[in-house]
Amino acid sequence: MTKVIKKQALGRGLSALLKDPENDIKSVEDKNADKVVGNIIELEISAIEINPFQPRSNFNEESLRELATSIKELGVIQPITVRKLDFNKYQLISGERRLRASTLVGLTHVPAYIRIANDNESLVMALVENIQRHDLDPIEIALSYQRLIDEIQLTQEQMSERVGKKRSTIANYLRLLKLDPIIQTGIRDGFISMGHGRAIINIEDLDVQTDIYQKIVSQNLSVRETEALVKNYHEGQQPKAEGKPKADSAFVVRETQKNTFNDYFGSKVDIKVAGNGKGKITIPFNSEADFNRIIKLING
Repeated sequence: MTKVIKKQALGRGLSALLKDPENDIKSVEDKNADKVVGNIIELEISAIEINPFQPRSNFNEESLRELATSIKELGVIQPITVRKLDFNKYQLISGERRLRASTLVGLTHVPAYIRIANDNESLVMALVENIQRHDLDPIEIALSYQRLIDEIQLTQEQMSERVGKKRSTIANYLRLLKLDPIIQTGIRDGFISMGHGRAIINIEDLDVQTDIYQKIVSQNLSVRETEALVKNYHEGQQPKAEGKPKADSAFVVRETQKNTFNDYFGSKVDIKVAGNGKGKITIPFNSEADFNRIIKLING
C-alpha cells in the first residue's frame, strides 16, 4: 500500500510540473522530458480528448458499469496512455474504457503514461494495445487493420510484425469486411460469431449471404451447420454434368441379359448408350472370313 501512495504522490508532483508554462514539454529533447515521458502522471480528465484513431467504437454498458464499480473501490489499477498535444492538452492513445468508467464514478484525475508521438505512431500504438488487452469485436479489429492499410500504408506482413499476429489471421479479419453490412452488424452485436462470418464470406451474392444469416439466427445454427449450408448452396449452383455413357440402361440390360446380340452374332458385342438414349453397337471380328460371316447374318 505504501508503494501505491508514493507513486500517486510522484504523479501529482509531475502533474504540477506539466502545468508550469515555463516547463512546457513538446519533444523528448526538451528539459525535464525524461521526468515525464514514460512515467505515470495524474492527469485531469478534462485535459484529455478521445483519440480519433481509437479502434473501439462499441462499449458494453454492463461491462462498463462493472469496471466503474471496480475503479470506485480500488482506483484505476492500469494507467491509460496519452500523447501530449499542447500545453496541458492530451489525446488518448489507449484506455478509453478506463477513462469512461472513471468519469462515470466522478473522478477528476486519472493515472496516465505520457508519450510524444505523431498521428501514425498513435494509431499503431492504439491498435496494438487495444487488440492485445481488450475485447474488441471482430469487425472493430478488421476495421482497425483496414485503417492501417489505408492511412499508414502498412502491408499485411508489416502489420503482422507490429501487432504480433500471423498474416493469415490478419487476412481472415480483413475478409469479414466483404460481408453484407447487416451481417457485419450481426457479428458486432453478437448474433453470430466470426466463424459464422468466415463461412458466409465464401458466397459472393450479398442477398444470399443475408438469407443464410437469417437462417443462422432463426434456427440457431452452429458454425459447422453453416459451413454445410454454404457447401450445399455451392453444389446447387454448379452446372449439372452431361450424362455419361451408360452401358446398363434399362432397355440395354434387358437385351444383354438374354445375350441376344452375343448369341446372334456369335461374338461379344459391345453396346454403349449415352444419357440421351443414343448409342452405338460394336461387333468385333477375328478375320476376313469372320467378317463375311457377320455380313451374311446382317443381310439375312
